[in-house]
Formats: sequence, structure tokens, C-alpha cells
Amino acid sequence: MPVIGVPVCCRRHKDKEVATMMPMNGTEKPPFVDGNPDGDNNSDSDTGDENKERGNWSRQMEFILSCIGYAVGLGNLWRFPYLCMRNGGGAFLIPYFTFLFLCGIPLFFAELALGQFSSASPISVWDICPLFKGLGYGMVLVSGILCIYYNVIIAWVLYYLGMSFASVVPWGTCDNPWNTPTCLSRSHSIGNGTLNDTISANISTVLLLNSTDMYTVLMPNTSDVIGNSSDVRRNATNVTAKRMTPAEEFWQYKALDLSDGIEHPGSVKWELLLCLIAGWLIVFLCLFRGIKSSGKVVYITATAPYIFLTILLIRGLTLPGAIDGIIFYIKPDFYKLLEIQVWCEACLQIFYSLGPAWGGLITMASYNKFHNNCYRDAIIVPLTNCGTSFYAGFVIFSVIGFMAKEANLSVDKVITTGPGLAFSAYPEAISKLPISPLWAIMFFLMLLTLGLDSQFAQLETMVSGFCDEYPKYLKNRKLLFTAAVVVVQCLLGIPLITQGGLYVFQLMDWYAAAFSVCTIAFFECIVIAWIYGSDRLFDDIKMMIGYRPNIWWRICWHFITPILLLTILVFTLVNYERPVYGTYQYPDWSIAIGWMLASVSVVPIPVMMVKQIYQAKGTLLQRIQYTLKPSEKWGPYLQKYRAVYKYTHSADLETNALPFLPERRLDVSTA
Repeated sequence: MPVIGVPVCCRRHKDKEVATMMPMNGTEKPPFVDGNPDGDNNSDSDTGDENKERGNWSRQMEFILSCIGYAVGLGNLWRFPYLCMRNGGGAFLIPYFTFLFLCGIPLFFAELALGQFSSASPISVWDICPLFKGLGYGMVLVSGILCIYYNVIIAWVLYYLGMSFASVVPWGTCDNPWNTPTCLSRSHSIGNGTLNDTISANISTVLLLNSTDMYTVLMPNTSDVIGNSSDVRRNATNVTAKRMTPAEEFWQYKALDLSDGIEHPGSVKWELLLCLIAGWLIVFLCLFRGIKSSGKVVYITATAPYIFLTILLIRGLTLPGAIDGIIFYIKPDFYKLLEIQVWCEACLQIFYSLGPAWGGLITMASYNKFHNNCYRDAIIVPLTNCGTSFYAGFVIFSVIGFMAKEANLSVDKVITTGPGLAFSAYPEAISKLPISPLWAIMFFLMLLTLGLDSQFAQLETMVSGFCDEYPKYLKNRKLLFTAAVVVVQCLLGIPLITQGGLYVFQLMDWYAAAFSVCTIAFFECIVIAWIYGSDRLFDDIKMMIGYRPNIWWRICWHFITPILLLTILVFTLVNYERPVYGTYQYPDWSIAIGWMLASVSVVPIPVMMVKQIYQAKGTLLQRIQYTLKPSEKWGPYLQKYRAVYKYTHSADLETNALPFLPERRLDVSTA
């Protein structure tokens, strides 16, 4: 190991080392070792690994596609179009793109830069400021929680995909064993757009759409019948009945067999259990070699959704009423821009869509070659993500317009969001089309590819996070550790596929990240801009791409982005509401569990602060000051770049502002 004052750049080529002395007088420019200041990878083989120990993306396109697949998820399909419609149509794009450049891209750029510069995953990257290392554990934990219920969505998709391979989709009629007497059966003609409703009871009906995304029939002087038993549901007559479409009944009574509430978990749905296992098996097979395998899969999973979206859009535009739906989607209502909630929801959508503070961006960037142009990537991926959201809106609203025309309702009475759109509303529209199984297969294949990309990044975040932090125990056992994580996550997902599993799913989705991710992102900005220093980060970025970014990014990191994040957090807390499912109210004990779940990824922040201060030496103030400085492990992973980093900060080294940077090689000799 070199000693202080004798800077040696050791370039390793297999079994030999070439030591190159570098001047430390501060008068010469630091060299670009085996790279160039333009941010390209021309000096390294495009398919060879620069980092032999940790590995790199085989092609830079794999990183781009992985980031796009991670950012473009199910929320782009079932969340953004609904928000756009509810918040002023085309006018919503103004706050949406405003916050993209004020909050989304700055955070995205910062995380790509940190991950690429250090070649470290979310836990180890916080050697940049050991006092806040709990942020890394928080990122890994929140990604782990998301993995559990996100793969349940993949299980639902696989179930629907399997059921689509039939001559007629099973959610298209009321002639199935799971249907109730109040099922709303329809005969229709797409050619003239007419709709004839056949109602099993001889009563007058009023067709509405309530908050639970169900078609309902209101009958006077009666009361609701609620019960677990399918016999009760199917024999209920002469009461206030919820008139559901065949697709809604398939979702609730066949796919889920939904119980009364979270306090009635019921039995495990074995079909969903098999789909859950199959989903995790697919994810494991795509990740068993880490980025080397997932990087190949994304060529399909990241591009296929655009093919399916385009095909579905073309089909949707040929349906009667499609234009009405699209006009409703994009028609601007500029008066909505006067409402603060519209701006807050735009900021929230940008933040959760791009995925900063979850750890996935840092993880994927950590496998980049050192001189990759992360500045360029930080612009391309967010713009692609937002463009995809807007494009998906046309696909959804062309079909929603068709459904509204078929039901003789206005578009705002038909639109829904979340799982209700993917597993009820859209399948209902598909069932009306000729060759409906073909369109169903195409739709659920699109959902599958959208979900898998995001799941790849989330699982890799967990695995790489712990493997990088504990290389002594896990570096040579990464495959076994990945398998163990998959098995544990699969077991934790079983409560979500019981008859009461949807209530558990909603509870986890409601609390898992609503507050913790904003908190993590806020402190991340504070560390980058005010503790480590944006000027120092600019030096690191210049070392990678050859030039310092525009001062605009420093302004965002210092002021605009943290203020917006704090505003989001306050807005979320002030507007907090207890979760509900239709008319079902969650019991108090489940709300308490939800808050405990929300705190799981936040608790590591103060815990690690106490641990770092306790392990440091000196007075309390000295310990805090020491843990606020980058640790000796911080810096580029490869020694040839660490020497350049030492040279760049030679003045800081002389004043002890930075500790000496030893060689970063994984010690696995005792693993």
C-alpha cells in the first residue's frame, strides 16, 4: 500500500502492476487515465469489462434500456393518464414538465453521477458521508418492500395471461360459475356502437360508476348484502345489489375471490401461488448472472411495450368513441393550474415515476464504465419516461372513450386508475373486440414486460447493496444470496395472494414509500449539495466526462429540489387519509401496521447515525465532524482513477480535509 506523500497510480494488468509517479504540485492538469474527456468509451473494448472484479454493462445500450425499463413501469400506464385527465388535461403537462426539470432530472443526474463515480451500490455509496449511511439501508429496504408486492402484480398478470389463451376470454360473459345473478351481461355491435343491456332481474336500473370502479344498480328500500360466501353473493336478490360487469366479477370473485376485509384473510389462492412462484422464477433466471443476464433481457422487455402500445393504439383509434376519449384526455383546462393540488400531484408523479431515492439508479449506474457520459443519460431517460407516459394516455383514453360510448356515459364516469384499470376496465373493453383473446394476450404481455424491468432493478438493488457492503461473506456467493432473497421475498408475498390479499396489497402500497422515499431524497440533496459539496461533485463529474455541468444543476441541488421535496413531504402528510377499499374501512390495528411499515426504511437513518458517531473517536463534536467527511473508502473503484482523484484533491489532502485514499479491492480471502 502506498504511503502518504508518495502518490502512486497502480495500473493492474492481470498479474503485473505498472507504477506511474504523478506530480503533486498542483500545477498540472490531472490526466484522463485510459479514457477521454468527451465521456465516450472508445478507449475500452465495448464488450470488455473495465472493472474485472465487479463487472460492467456489456454494452452501454444495456444501461440505457435498463434505466428506461426501470423508470417506465405500470404507473405510466395506469396512473399518469388518470392524473392528466383529473388535473386539467393538456394543461397538466405544464406543471408536469416544469417539475421534471426542477426536481426529477436533477435527482436523476446526481444519483447516476454518484453510482458511476464510485462503482458502489446504494449502501456503500454513502461512504461519501458516513453519518448518513442509513440512507443507503433505507433505499435497499424500501426497494425490498416494493419487490414483495410488485411481484404480486406480476403474478396477477401471469394469471390473466394464462386465462387469455382460450377461444373466448372468461371475463366476457355472465355464464360462468363465479358470476352472480346481478352480473351485467351485454350484447353489442361495434359497427354501430349500440349497446343492449340484459339484466337478470326485472327491475329498472340506473347505470353509474362508483369510487370502487364498479357498475352499480340502485334499488330503493333495500340494504346491502355483504359476505364471504360465494353462495351468498350468487343468491342475493331483492336487495341493493352492486351491478358489476363480467370483467369486474371475474377480478373480484374468480381471480381474487375477495373476502370481507383484511381481518378475514381466508385461504391461499393456489392458482395465484403458482403464478407468484413462476413470476419469481422468471425474475431469478433473468438475474442469476446479475447485469450480464438482465442486460440481455432488457433488449426485449424494454422495447416490447412500445410495440404493444402502438398496436393497441392503432386498434383503439378504430373504435367508435375513441376520439371523444382522446379529446377528453388532452383538452386543456388552464383554470386547474390555479389549484395547488394540481402542482403537487405533478411533482409527486415525476418523483415516483423516475425512481430516485429507491437505490435502483445508483445500482445500475455503478456498473457503468468510468468515462460513460452520465450527463447525457440523465437527460435521455427522464424525457423518454415522460414521453412514454403521455403516449400511453392515448392508448388508454381511446379505449375509455369507446367504453363510455358503449355504456352511454360521459368519459369521466368510466375512467379509473390502478389495478382496477389493468384488471377490470381495460379487460372489459377487450372482451368487446373481435378476436378478444389476441388483444388480451397482447395487453397482458405488455404489462408483464413493463413489470419485469422494474422488478429487475429493485431486486438487483437489494442483492448488490448487501454484496458490496459485505464482500467478505457475499462476494463469492452472490448467486446463492440472490436465490435466498428470491425465496424469502416469495414467502413474504404469500399473504397477498390469499382471499384477503388485495387489502394487504393496498396497505403496503399505501404506506411503504409514501413518506420514506421523500425523506430519503431530501437528505440525499442535503448531503450532495451542502455536506459533500456540489463543487466537489462537479469536479468528480468533470473527471468522468471531461467538463463541468452547467451551474443550473448546483442551483437545483442547493435550493430548488430540496425545497420541492420538503413541500411534497408536507403536502403528503397534511393530505394524509386512511386507506379505504370502496366502502370498506381498514381497522385501527392494520393502520398501525401500515405506519410501522412506513418507518422500516426511515429508522436506519438515525440508527446508523448513532452507530457511526459511537465508532468514531474524539469528542462528540469531533466525531460528528469526522463522520461528515468522506471515509477512506470513498472514491473511484479502480486504482488508476483513485490516483487521479487523489491528485485532483491534493490540496485537501495536505490540509487533512480528505483522508488518505487506499486501494479499493474486495477482500474475499476469508470469505
